[in-house]
Amino acid sequence: AYSAEAVKFKIKSLIDEEVAGEILSDDKIVEILQNLGMDIARRTVAKYRDALKIHSSVQRSRQKAF
Repeated sequence: AYSAEAVKFKIKSLIDEEVAGEILSDDKIVEILQNLGMDIARRTVAKYRDALKIHSSVQRSRQKAF
């Protein structure tokens, strides 16, 4: 069992490590977290990402393209 704060921290760290050509979708983040033993739904990842004021993968890819 992981706290919401621990999951949010991991989501933020995964997104911070992105490179321009490899933006992580919410589904990919779920897959990575599940491989780390964190059972979480895509909707929860989206909710936490929004709470952290992190844009969607589409918006992040547009931002990093420039």
